[in-house]
Amino acid sequence: MEEASRTVPVSGESQRIKEEIARFLREDRLQPKLEKLEDGDDEGRRKLINSHEPAKWVADAARRVTQIQQVTHAVKFTHPSAVGSGFYCVGNPAAGDTEVGTHTLGSRLTSDVVGTVAALDVYKFLSLSVDSRTLLNRAMANDPALIEALSDVTGNATDLVAAFASLTEAAGSPTSHTLAKQLYWPMEADSYHLLAPLLSSPLAHAVYKTIGEDRFSDAAKAAREARRTGKTYAHGYSEYPCVGVQKFGGSKPQNISLLNIERRGVNYLLASVPPVWKSAAIRPPVMIETVFGRYFYWRPDVRRLVGALKDFLSRVVDVSSNARIRNARSEMVGDLCGETLQMAAELRGSLTPGWTAQPDCRLNLAEQCWLDPERGVYDTDFAALYRRNEWQDEVSLRFANWLNARLRTDEMHLGAAEAAAWQGALGNALNLLREDLGGE
Repeated sequence: MEEASRTVPVSGESQRIKEEIARFLREDRLQPKLEKLEDGDDEGRRKLINSHEPAKWVADAARRVTQIQQVTHAVKFTHPSAVGSGFYCVGNPAAGDTEVGTHTLGSRLTSDVVGTVAALDVYKFLSLSVDSRTLLNRAMANDPALIEALSDVTGNATDLVAAFASLTEAAGSPTSHTLAKQLYWPMEADSYHLLAPLLSSPLAHAVYKTIGEDRFSDAAKAAREARRTGKTYAHGYSEYPCVGVQKFGGSKPQNISLLNIERRGVNYLLASVPPVWKSAAIRPPVMIETVFGRYFYWRPDVRRLVGALKDFLSRVVDVSSNARIRNARSEMVGDLCGETLQMAAELRGSLTPGWTAQPDCRLNLAEQCWLDPERGVYDTDFAALYRRNEWQDEVSLRFANWLNARLRTDEMHLGAAEAAAWQGALGNALNLLREDLGGE
């Protein structure tokens, strides 16, 4: 003997759900259809009103929900005729903030829906929100208030809720399609995984909305107008150069997905190209007798390294030298030598060969040989001077004397003996500098 159906009382929350469903069916579904009927079509009017009775419409929606699926990644973005599986995935949080993907959307993730276009009204129904919870979320949580609202018969309502909760579940086993992209990823023992890359529709939607807001919102338009007229404005605006537009579905975006309809089939592609590097113009060292002065010292990394070395030496001035101190000092001096060679490379690569022969160049001959070696191609006297290699030791000595002067403080009085000791402390770093200079 079958158990008698049990009638449950209607709570306040359940009543609000009932009222929202009735409003949706009356205003969003029934009324637009009634307005399309011809005058006097009483039979058509009666059929429409009857089919939109909550009990009948909800039961029909539970049947049709199998025709659609809530997804984040749909195969039809690869090809509109592909019939493989779509998936609902909020992304891989282990990817971290350095990678952009579905996982970066968080609470901003907007689900997409694929399937029969005629059944998309079921998703709109399940998207109804009552007390800040959608009907779909309530169905997936087997919410008692929703069960109570859908039917006075508990058993029947439970079946309806279970049907609606299946919206995120794919029918059958995951499948790909001949029109889908497929990658054969090799595994052990001559086996492989078949990978099918799928576009993240929620991520594409977030990009679409962001670019649309930055381009066409009233605030963005006002900011651009303020710039054009030279007026101040509370904030700036964003530009997206070289944006590409990819169309999905052609003239029928509804054949792809629900979000694709909202985007009118448009998917923005940001420019994936390396930036155009524009280096600051190299200022030639003219009207000075040596680059080892303000010219070299005003390089940001040089000032930083000299400051760090000076601070380090002041802290160990009263400490007996040991391997740790020597290694640290040698490393910092080596970095300064690297900055010296970098400066030379920039001057050679940016200035026209022979620039040291101009009247405004007052550099000593050793530094001229170092910084403008190609001048010797047409200046035979200069070429002979360059080949003697005497300029290498002089440049190294000038570097050592400059650094020695920069490091001198009231606490560290460096006389001739101290200067000689300091040059000895440069040790390997200066030898490496001489070798690099000799190989030029």
